[in-house]
Amino acid sequence: MKRRDFLISTLAASVALPGAALAGGMKTVAFDDSDPIATALSQGKTVFVDYTTDWCSTCAAQNRVINALRSADPAYDANIVFVRVDYDQFGNAPVTTGRNISRRSTLIVLKGEQELGRIVAGTSKADIKALMDTALSAATAS
Repeated sequence: MKRRDFLISTLAASVALPGAALAGGMKTVAFDDSDPIATALSQGKTVFVDYTTDWCSTCAAQNRVINALRSADPAYDANIVFVRVDYDQFGNAPVTTGRNISRRSTLIVLKGEQELGRIVAGTSKADIKALMDTALSAATAS
């Protein structure tokens, strides 16, 4: 196989992979003016919020870890609401400023009126798994 063909097929697979993972049952809600975070919290759900942008390499690294963990353990998706907040669009909105989110690549877990954990610009699989496990524990405790 020529190197050019290999690179093209590798790129195509990497673009298709995230869609395939989402098709397997993983669902992330895009934040919009209907405020899915407030809705989920008012229903007693645990929410994992990802403040991200499409162009941020740290955000992309976090997303790869989150998706791998979610694929490996369906309990995350069964018990946690995952919400993606586009920092470019909502960086100055109350959903961001009201929670003192100072930058993209911030991950937080919310339950009721409490923030249960936060990671800022961290990409460690162990740290992100610990945050997701905190969310799972909170979700299954009630």
